[in-house]
Amino acid sequence: MLDLKIENGLIVDGTGSEGYRGSVGIKDGKVVALGNVTGDAERTIDAKGHVVAPGFVDIHTHYDAQVVWDRMLSISPWHGVTTAVMGNCGFAVAPTRPNHRDLIMRTLENVEGMSVDALKQGLGDWGFESFPEYLDVLEKLGTAINISVFCGHTPLRLYVMGEEATEREATPEEVAEMKRLVEEAMDAGAIGFATSKAVTHTGYAGRPVPSRLASLEEIEILAGVLGEKDKGILQATIGRDLFIPEFEKIARDTGRPVTWTALLSGTQLADGTAEEHLQRTRELKAEGLDVVPQVTPRALMFEIQMKAPFIFEPVSVFKPVRGASFEEKKRLYADPDFRDAFRHKLSGNIRPGFQRSFDMTIIADVPGHPEWAEKTLEEVAAERGQPMTDALLDMSLETDLEARFRMPVANHDEAEVEPLLKEKATVIGLSDAGAHASQLCDACLPTHLLGRWVREKKVFSIEEAVRMLTSRPAEVFGITDRGTLAEGRPADIVIFDPETVGCGPVKRVWDFPAGADRLISEADGIDAVVVNGTVIRQNGADAVDAKGSLPGKLLRGGRA
Repeated sequence: MLDLKIENGLIVDGTGSEGYRGSVGIKDGKVVALGNVTGDAERTIDAKGHVVAPGFVDIHTHYDAQVVWDRMLSISPWHGVTTAVMGNCGFAVAPTRPNHRDLIMRTLENVEGMSVDALKQGLGDWGFESFPEYLDVLEKLGTAINISVFCGHTPLRLYVMGEEATEREATPEEVAEMKRLVEEAMDAGAIGFATSKAVTHTGYAGRPVPSRLASLEEIEILAGVLGEKDKGILQATIGRDLFIPEFEKIARDTGRPVTWTALLSGTQLADGTAEEHLQRTRELKAEGLDVVPQVTPRALMFEIQMKAPFIFEPVSVFKPVRGASFEEKKRLYADPDFRDAFRHKLSGNIRPGFQRSFDMTIIADVPGHPEWAEKTLEEVAAERGQPMTDALLDMSLETDLEARFRMPVANHDEAEVEPLLKEKATVIGLSDAGAHASQLCDACLPTHLLGRWVREKKVFSIEEAVRMLTSRPAEVFGITDRGTLAEGRPADIVIFDPETVGCGPVKRVWDFPAGADRLISEADGIDAVVVNGTVIRQNGADAVDAKGSLPGKLLRGGRA
């Protein structure tokens, strides 16, 4: 007697092989039969000719805090994700000393757009300090989908150096202590080590996140643990002194893969074009080195308020804004000198990609002016007889900084995005699920790929796209038992209708702790999601009790 049988589906197994009609038999959380499945089952799902595929693997999420209060990890499973990797960019919540918790929460507030009030209420008394304790808490807590966790550089530095982590390089003794903690994390089951040198990553009080103060030698020593243990992957968000040449050296020295965030169209990456970076990636691959750029099929569409102007913070004129209080921000936005400098910077004195993005800004909401909603900032600024920058600042000031604006930061030209997705040396990532919750929603990345790039644009076959969402990210990250449908493998499965699959419009809800808001997107065409043999979603609704026993597993080191 099978526990679950899925009948009449088009089985697309995640390997890229052509799909075939058949059934799937599941027993004790594993696939025990594929194709012609005989025998009865406790439960049967009629797939109605729809696609039966491995559950999607999302390698770039930031659910590290949210998982504590949201064991369902919404909204990722809505869109077919059955495995998520957390702790990317080095932003995590462990190890954290009790007296540093406020610093970590304020860092996450600024760099990842998380509400401090939601974090305080959602995390409660935490219940962990070290990284191994954090993993134990997650395993005991239980989750709807499988999770794996990076050891993050930012909490690591704060743990060892305190607030000085945001001010200086570490001493040899401090680096040695951080190395010991990375070793401890890897032994406990971290999937790897993650860091960031991105200039956009600014933490509390306008300070750079701790990892940005690390020397290259420090990063090499900490990443060196992966080589010594002969396991794990380095994930890094690039910066001026941490890019392909540095990744090449780390990959050579450690023998371990490196994945970097992110190769996007419409952005300037160091001193080369996207094609030049791809060519160097191909050359390194030919030499046996895995230095893998992450790409995304979606435009990075940020919705911001000027009380948290994340997308403008890298602009030099915003330096005084980064650590300013709410009232200080309003004073700066009204200051004629600041406004002149902002206007000058956005009028041809900034990188072309950013200026083009700003020109495409949409007004999402200006309280008291519903007639402006969904109009371009350029159009309304012209109506007001103002430059776009002045209109942006005045609308914000007139609404006590409550006005919202939507701006495509990168990847908005699909003609430029297509070759990045087609490149065999890249991997799909950067959903950022769990981060920037009130500013963007890209957790719907899998259904967007299937709806837009497969059905509408016909750039990829279903088999290619499923591989891009399953076995490819699993193999890059060393997640050895997920990403394909095969007998003996864990039964992580998504059933979807290729004629309707996609993601709905982004909408704002207030369902986080402390009444904090976030953006969500409903999924279309997802019939069912199965994790380790248990149906967790069916027909657009949860099929398990969010407060009961859940089937997801903590994948220590990328495996159950």
